[in-house]
Amino acid sequence: MFAHLPMLDGASVNDSLTQGGFRRSQNIAYRPACENCAACVSARLPVRDYMFSRSERRVLARNAGYGRHVVEAEATLEQFELLHAYLGSRHAGGGMADMTWPDYVAMVEDTAVRTHLVEYRTRPDDRGPGVLVACALVDQLADGLSLVYSFFDPTIARTSPGSFIILDHIVQASLLELPYLYLGYWVRGSEKMDYKARFSPMEVLRPHGWSLMSARDRA
Repeated sequence: MFAHLPMLDGASVNDSLTQGGFRRSQNIAYRPACENCAACVSARLPVRDYMFSRSERRVLARNAGYGRHVVEAEATLEQFELLHAYLGSRHAGGGMADMTWPDYVAMVEDTAVRTHLVEYRTRPDDRGPGVLVACALVDQLADGLSLVYSFFDPTIARTSPGSFIILDHIVQASLLELPYLYLGYWVRGSEKMDYKARFSPMEVLRPHGWSLMSARDRA
């Protein structure tokens, strides 16, 4: 299912659709609606009830040396080069592997919603900006933050930067007093999406509404 996000009221429409299980791509919101399959399940983290585990605190500590910079949703070649390194290493056969520079610009800039980029950089000895090691495109909603897309330098994979980005945005949502962090779709058994089930508590969207994921769901 697809819905167009209007230029004049795109932010509020995006709020409502995200709460209803849609995801945003540029000025389009979409939701899987397969006749005989319901494997794609919308997932979000309830920020107020989230307690970091010991392993999650270690992930935060391992990545604490990176500076966090919130910037406007404006594409840069530095980001694009990092994205290509990430896709080549992690998703070489995926649909985004052949993304061009104009494609990336459209992904970041072609929207009328409240969105921004978060850049994670090394802390240099001089006063330079530092090396870009990870980046996240994030929508700010009325009731939370939505991680639209994130990518990182594959050479730092041992520090779990993907998990760090999620954990860091739990912290940011809490500071902004926003109740949820939206993670997009979770697919049980999917090698590329099942990692989301490691975060707990997590809410999933069922036909009757949002509810906490059960232990049976995680099994």
